[in-house]
Amino acid sequence: MPLRSLGDTMRPDDLQHGGVLGVRLAVTDYEGALACVQHAIQLGRQIRLNFCNVHVTMVAQRMTALMAALNDRNALTVPDGMPLVWALRMWGVDIHDRVYGPDFFALCMARSRELGLKHFFYGSTQQTLTRLQENLRARYGELDIAGVYAPPFRPLTPCETGQIAALINSSGANILWVALGAPRQEVWIDQMAHRLNVPVLAAIGAAFAFHAGMVKQAPDWMQRRGLEWLYRLIQEPRRLWFRYLYYNPLFVIKCIWERLTIRRPDTLFYDAV
Repeated sequence: MPLRSLGDTMRPDDLQHGGVLGVRLAVTDYEGALACVQHAIQLGRQIRLNFCNVHVTMVAQRMTALMAALNDRNALTVPDGMPLVWALRMWGVDIHDRVYGPDFFALCMARSRELGLKHFFYGSTQQTLTRLQENLRARYGELDIAGVYAPPFRPLTPCETGQIAALINSSGANILWVALGAPRQEVWIDQMAHRLNVPVLAAIGAAFAFHAGMVKQAPDWMQRRGLEWLYRLIQEPRRLWFRYLYYNPLFVIKCIWERLTIRRPDTLFYDAV
């Protein structure tokens, strides 16, 4: 089916934005983000969709390339974690919920036929990509999956990078979902965007693993209370202990310090333009 009319779409610039520790976050919901995706596809205006949580925010404090990717003028960076929502509310932003990457991914799958979405999955392993496609088609019916690619776990050569760009461009996809893990995926999109003709480039994190059934998601009640990190820490303590036990408390301290020391709201808020 064709895409909806432009009246049902939205530009990222139409959204209000708020800042948390230097990261420019769109104040929106799932439907607002989806409307921006529609707009980009219809007009061929490329956007980079980032789902920002505490880990990404804190890594960006010391990684210039990541901060630049999150705040790029073509980026639609949304609060993926509840602590980001709470931080925005602390500054008086009227935001009701996060836009959680795996749930937004599922929403796009469910609305694919209605909106004419064509997907390319980049990242993870071939096993995960195979199970992902099987699960998605079992759950949502026939999907237009234009291509998949599991890159090697090493830096790509210039020749390989060119071949991958050509593969993605020739696929006809209008959404490229990139699951390389943060911050690698956000930086990869930032570096590759000018070589790709896909309208929507989305850094989706663990969504492939979740929807492929390789990793279990936290129960809804834990997600609503901002405790997803605890669930994942219990699952993978050796890999995730530093991310959560170091970055989470540091995030709280920095947010409180920012609130106490910055008095001018115009240093944190960005109006729609």
